[in-house]
Amino acid sequence: MSKKQVEIDLDNIKPEEKLKYEIAEELGYLDKVMTTGWKSLTAKESGRIGGLITKRKNEQKKVISQ
Repeated sequence: MSKKQVEIDLDNIKPEEKLKYEIAEELGYLDKVMTTGWKSLTAKESGRIGGLITKRKNEQKKVISQ
């Protein structure tokens, strides 16, 4: 059985998803995600992405509330 490959249009995704892909690219995981999907990341890699998403969202809230 082969897994279904889904084409991802990075120019046509929700802002939350865009942030996730941007961070994956910064960390060097984007190629891995694009070829084998998010499930191919280790828990450590996924956690790092999630942590950076949270950090950036909190930074944006601080800027907005000032």
